[in-house]
Amino acid sequence: MIDTDQLLAEVTNSTDTLAGIAASADQATHVPTCPEWTLRQLITHVGRAHRWAAEIVATRAAEPIPFREVPDGRLPDDPAARPQWLRAGAARLADAVHGAGSASMWTHPGMGQASYWARRMAHETAVHRADGQLALGVRPVIEPVIAADGIDEWLGFGAEPGQRKAAVPDGKVLHLHATDEGLDGEWLIRGGPDGITVQNGHGKGDAAVRGPASVLMLVLLRRLSPDDPELEILGDPTLLDKWLAATPF
Repeated sequence: MIDTDQLLAEVTNSTDTLAGIAASADQATHVPTCPEWTLRQLITHVGRAHRWAAEIVATRAAEPIPFREVPDGRLPDDPAARPQWLRAGAARLADAVHGAGSASMWTHPGMGQASYWARRMAHETAVHRADGQLALGVRPVIEPVIAADGIDEWLGFGAEPGQRKAAVPDGKVLHLHATDEGLDGEWLIRGGPDGITVQNGHGKGDAAVRGPASVLMLVLLRRLSPDDPELEILGDPTLLDKWLAATPF
């Protein structure tokens, strides 16, 4: 099981990569995987998201805080100050999570603990770091254990009642398999009359999608193409197409 310190380390490391992009790249560069954004908007979003989550944790908020009203949520006008602004937001989040203990606060599913925000921001940051790298023509790689947990989180969203009912047709099974050595990363997504259910583990599917956890996560989140050469699809390839069509980020 991945722990909170590992998740916060991912926030720090991916933020460092984005800070390097903020320091060296043209902020007006278009981000193809976030079609309405430039690098400036991507960087602003990540820095503000860290502060937003940190404020929820630090204040033990019982309801969501307006995203645009978080303290220090504005990107600095001085480009030279932006890398440190990004790093400061990640550090603020880590401090808030470490200081929260077992206190309760608002999370997307309901009241929960600070570990939720470590996990949510780890995957949010990793994926948006990948967006920044892809905008510059760099192929992103996410650590396998982080990517597998990101897949698990993403599938958990889909298994919530009423979500993604048409993502897998009734009676069909989509099998996802992260192939990294030593990684426990297999999921069975079953379509039913009331929506999908997700089960961890090995089993037979109508389609199997196999590849490194990083590639698998980035394909599921539409950052890499399902035609990626590191991905193998066995069985009915339309099941993956239907899943992707029904699961926008």
